[in-house]
Amino acid sequence: MNNPFSLTGKNILITGSSSGIGKKTALTSAGMGAKLHISGRDAERLTATLHELEGEGHAMQTADLTSEQDIDTLVQSVSGLDGVVLSSGITKTLPFKFINAVELNSIMQANFSAPVLLLSKLIKLKKLNKGCSIVFVSSIGGNFIGAKGNAMYSASKGAINAIQKVLTLELAPQKIRVNNVSPGMVRTEMWENSTTFTAEQIEEDAKKYPLGYGETSDVANAIVYLLSDASKWVTGISLVLDGGFSVQ
Repeated sequence: MNNPFSLTGKNILITGSSSGIGKKTALTSAGMGAKLHISGRDAERLTATLHELEGEGHAMQTADLTSEQDIDTLVQSVSGLDGVVLSSGITKTLPFKFINAVELNSIMQANFSAPVLLLSKLIKLKKLNKGCSIVFVSSIGGNFIGAKGNAMYSASKGAINAIQKVLTLELAPQKIRVNNVSPGMVRTEMWENSTTFTAEQIEEDAKKYPLGYGETSDVANAIVYLLSDASKWVTGISLVLDGGFSVQ
C-alpha cells in the first residue's frame, strides 16, 4: 500500500540540525526514508546528528547562516531539493524598554534575514525541484499570542509569517508549497538549560497548556507531514502546535 506520509526518495535540506527541533526533524525524516543535507553552526553536534541518521547518502555542511559566505557555501553543496526545513534561530527575552540596536539586529538577522536570504539563493540558483515543500519553523509568539519580554523574538517570527504569504503565491506556479509550523513551548535542550527561568517557574508555566508542553517529536512529526505528499494540497498555512494554549 502506498504511504503518502513516506519521504522515501525525497532530497531534503534541514537547517539547525545540530540540536532541538531541527535535530529531531532530521532524525524523523531520515527514519521516513529521506536523504538529508543537514546544516548547523556546531560541527561536533552536527556530526553527532549525522551519525544518528538512519539510511545512507546523507551529508552535512557546517554553516553560520548569519554569514553570507557560509550561506553561499551551503547553497553550492546542495541541488535537486524536494524539501527545505528552516529551523535555525535564536531566542532572547528582554523587556521592550531595554531593546537596543545590537540585540534587535542580532535576533532579526538570525531568525528572519538568514533563512530568507538562504531561501532566496536556493530559488535563484534553481536548487528546488518542482513540487518542493518549504517549511519555516515559526512560533505562536507574535502571530497568535503576545508574551511580556518577547517583543524581538515575536517580531522576527511575525516577519517570517508575513513573507511566507508572498512566497506562497510567487512559487505556486512551480507547485512549490510554503508552510510553517508555529509551536508553543517545546521542551528543547536550549529551554531546559535556560538560566532565565527556574525549574519551578517552568513547571508552573507548563500548567497553562491544556496538554502540557510539547516535545520536539510533536513538531518534527508535523513537519514530516508538510514535507510529504500527504500535504500536497496544503500551502500558505501556519500549523499551530501548542497543546491548546492559544484557544484559551
